[in-house]
Amino acid sequence: MGTENRITINPDGTLNVPDKPRIPFIEGDGIGPEIWQAACQVIDAAVEKAYAAQKKIAWLEVLAGEKAFNKTGNWLPDETLADIEKHAVAIKGPMTTPVGKGIRSLNVTIRQVLDLYACVRPVKYIKSVPSPVKDPQSVNMVIFRENTEDLYAGIEYQSGSPDADKVRRFLNEQMGTNLPADAGIGIKPISATNTKRLVARAIAYALDNGFSSVTLMHKGNIMKFTEGAFAHWGYEVAAEKFKDQTITEAELRDDYQGKQPQGKVVIKDRIADMLFQQVLLRPNEFGVIATPNLNGDYLSDALAAQVGGLGMAPGANIGDQCAVFEATHGTAPKYAGLDKVNPSSLILSGAMMLDHMGWREASRLMRDALQAAIEAKTVTYDLARQIRDAKQLKCSEFGQAIIRHMG
Repeated sequence: MGTENRITINPDGTLNVPDKPRIPFIEGDGIGPEIWQAACQVIDAAVEKAYAAQKKIAWLEVLAGEKAFNKTGNWLPDETLADIEKHAVAIKGPMTTPVGKGIRSLNVTIRQVLDLYACVRPVKYIKSVPSPVKDPQSVNMVIFRENTEDLYAGIEYQSGSPDADKVRRFLNEQMGTNLPADAGIGIKPISATNTKRLVARAIAYALDNGFSSVTLMHKGNIMKFTEGAFAHWGYEVAAEKFKDQTITEAELRDDYQGKQPQGKVVIKDRIADMLFQQVLLRPNEFGVIATPNLNGDYLSDALAAQVGGLGMAPGANIGDQCAVFEATHGTAPKYAGLDKVNPSSLILSGAMMLDHMGWREASRLMRDALQAAIEAKTVTYDLARQIRDAKQLKCSEFGQAIIRHMG
């Protein structure tokens, strides 16, 4: 297999996408195979409808999760990571990590090994989807969550272990803390390097996609040298790399009398707990939100609830060398094999993937057809029980309904 069918990345971060690229996929565990089958068919149909025979994806299955373990004895083979990195773009279903068996989260491992430092989660309301809020159509935000450090860095020491005792003694004796002997300990690293590259990507996205602001989410009033530093470094990188394209909220008020100049993105920051309130009460004030790892995990799921839940929420993990698009929900093992669940998260992640590749005609077809299927009240069980007079479809049938709405 030569490089002619691989997506490659230029030094400036742009992609070289052949007309018939080979793209790795991981079908996932639990409900993964069912939603992947539906999503794959929708993606292929959209590409064919948009480009006829000119473009087509050559899918390459790579193994991870239970299927990988059953076939190779390894939950995440090195070959899988190498294939994803080599092909620059991949897509995956949900994966499980066995609890209590000493196996690190497969999703976290993929992000850290491949340095996929930006977890990107668009949250936009799709018409006719049931929502718990009064004005869901005002929700149109994109979360950029730092993906490699913070409390998710995996630097933890179990209560009562020799390592925990060693760290506790050092902190108590050398740093003046007073940790109890039975404390479990976790380390929260947040660095200038990783913060700045995350925020720079968020600002570039806002500029490229017409968003008016980037909000830096943090709890810097309490954690001054980690989350407070995140906000400080965010403002720094805006001034360093986007000086002529950004202004601060203070500059907007003092220099522009509150009227945002055309072509400028406003950089602002919000305390995390305050932001949780404001995205509910005043969602139209926020566009792109950049956040440390833990805050972003909470916020992205909370925002997804406003537009129909994780079943309607796409996501991607993106780095400088490759990007992995994924379903944002879990494996739902009790529904595995029932052909029942909503595949929209993975379908919309596939549309994100096509956007990333520059195939926007096909991604637009996917989103429009998905919305048309929902407006026609032909939906899976999770939406059918909330929509009056809806026709309940199986997972596979919903995928076919979307394809029919492509015309």
